[in-house]
Parts: sequence; structure tokens; C-alpha cells
Amino acid sequence: MAKRRGRPPHDDLLTPAEWRTVNAVRHGLTNQQIADRRGISLDAVKYHVANAIAKLGVRNRKALKSWAGSHKDSYLNTEATVMNDDAKYFGVGQISRSVADIAAAESWYRDVLGLDHLYTFGDLAFLDCGGTRLMLSQAEDKPDNESIIYLRVPDIDAAHKRLTGNGVEFINAPHMIHKHDDGAEEWMAFFSDPEGRPLAIMSVVGSTES
Repeated sequence: MAKRRGRPPHDDLLTPAEWRTVNAVRHGLTNQQIADRRGISLDAVKYHVANAIAKLGVRNRKALKSWAGSHKDSYLNTEATVMNDDAKYFGVGQISRSVADIAAAESWYRDVLGLDHLYTFGDLAFLDCGGTRLMLSQAEDKPDNESIIYLRVPDIDAAHKRLTGNGVEFINAPHMIHKHDDGAEEWMAFFSDPEGRPLAIMSVVGSTES
């Protein structure tokens, strides 16, 4: 029997590359930003986006941004719900701040203020501030909204559905923004308060933090 050419079929809705692209789209990144961050060509990103739209049956890129779903092996699909009222908040999980020089800012917050450095990923640095995570992100221009409050929830899908039912209009669907070396997944979804200031719900699954 002749061997089948090409890559083996995937037993999931999307391929791993398509999932990474979809999560980046849901996070609000442009095709060029996705290409730059992943080190792939712009045409490759466009190819993944087009494939995902076709496979998921959504109308366009805008609809893809609001599509709620997770890959087959995600902890969101394998872990039991943590508590009965799984939309309650654990507290503030993260606050973000933009900086002009990520290396200098990381050094100052770590060595001068004495915050514990957690890890650095590209132009993002994460430090612990008494149990609340501080995210420093490098930006050329100071944004209009300086800080985002990230509310930790045990079940991001349940929280997303509950808040949507309460009239909250989310900017994007829950999506995985990072997978740690130990397999832990970080999921987020963004929305605004009545005055247009940014908020997010976040969940870390697959580790003792979840």
C-alpha cells in the first residue's frame, strides 16, 4: 500500500498552527503582528486564518474573533469545574503597565522595588506584586488606557457566559494567550466597563494556580 503523502491528519477541529493563529486573532493581533511574533510569513498567517474560517464555518475574521472554542486537549475540556458558582472571581490576577524599555523596566521593578521576577516573554515581563501579577509591556507610544485590571476566575467559559447574559459585550471570546513549559494554559477575554475602560477575565488551568 502506498504511503499517504503530506502531513498526517489531525483529530481536532484545527491544526496546532491554526489554533495558535486563531488565538492570536482573538487576542486582537493583526496578521503582520502574528507573523512577526511567530516568525512566519504573512502569507502563512493568511493561509491559517482562511483555513480556520472555512473549517469553523464562521463568516469572516471579525466573527472568528468572537468564536468561542478550545483545542481538544486543552485543560478547559479535561478539568472538572472548580466550584459550583464557577463565575465568581478569585480576585485581581494581573495589572498591566506599558513601558518604553522592557529591559530597563524589568530591572527597575525587580532590583529597585524588589518585586519577584516571574518570567519574561519577548517584549513582556511578569513580576509578582504581593500575589498580584504585574505585566510590563513595551510600547512605543503611551496608550490612552494605561492599565487593565484582570479578574481571575476558576472557569473562564462559565464566567464569559454569565457576564454575556448580564449584558457585558466582550471584545473577543476566551482564548489561550500562553502555554507554559509545565503545560499550564493561560486564558483571557477582554471587555470594557460602562466608561470604556478595559477589563479582562483570566484563568490559569493545568497547574496549582488554577
